[in-house]
Amino acid sequence: MTGSVGTSDHVVLGPGDDAAVVRAADGRVVASTDMYVEKRHFRRDWSSGYDIGRRVAAAGLADVAAMGATPTGVLVAFGAPAELETAWVDDLTAGLRDECAVPGATVVGGDVVQSDQVVLTVTALGDLGGRAPVTRAGARPGDVVAVYGRLGWSAAGYAVLSRGFRTPRALVEAHKRPEPPYQAGPAAAAAGATAMCDVSDGLVQDLGHVAEASGVRVELRTDAFEVPEAFDQVAAALGGADPLRWVLAGGEDHALAATFPAGGVPDGWRVVGAVGEGEGVTVDGAEYETPGWESFAQR
Repeated sequence: MTGSVGTSDHVVLGPGDDAAVVRAADGRVVASTDMYVEKRHFRRDWSSGYDIGRRVAAAGLADVAAMGATPTGVLVAFGAPAELETAWVDDLTAGLRDECAVPGATVVGGDVVQSDQVVLTVTALGDLGGRAPVTRAGARPGDVVAVYGRLGWSAAGYAVLSRGFRTPRALVEAHKRPEPPYQAGPAAAAAGATAMCDVSDGLVQDLGHVAEASGVRVELRTDAFEVPEAFDQVAAALGGADPLRWVLAGGEDHALAATFPAGGVPDGWRVVGAVGEGEGVTVDGAEYETPGWESFAQR
């Protein structure tokens, strides 16, 4: 990959040697890896190299933030056809760099190989700052469920693009470049969050992982969610789609969902439900069938 990838105070030794050296003042390193395959996870006819760089970096960095950690660095493995334009790779690099800069991280290294199509593997690193990691397994009956960040925007943008349209621009851009609330993860950990995850596969599906890991039931209320007017307009234009389904089952916004002791929800978080005895996730007291993301499902 070419172009500047930036630097930060977390990096002792960046790209150019056999390996990078990243500070881990806490003594522990949070790490998360995701793989992206062209036409499966992104389309170059929909998104620029810059868009894709920001999008794949955001997903990994959000995973780190969801553990209550501050993102520090990213490793990128990149496969591409020999004929891929250098300018596109430069744009990809710039997107990776600029998204990492949002939470104060940087690209610290990786690898480049030739492949039949564009493939990316992103490994994000983070620092817990002396705190315990916030896992999916800590929710308890009596906790409240809250979210921070946008929900359904990426799914609505995908619905627009898949029908061959490019507007509303705000929704299309939300699909191309999610805006995870990185700072909210460490802040939630400091405020006493009992469990947390990022919303990558859909809110109901991701909270289902929290419910399973914690041995509880998550109870959501639809009246607690705000459905943007643009969702209603797009749903009507697309033949009556359910905009609330984008909020509840749409992924890739990388909002954060967490559970907190009652009365302990920090500013900026929206309470959308509660934790109870039982299992699974209910919406308004009933089970909710969700088509959340499954990697090996047919598309």
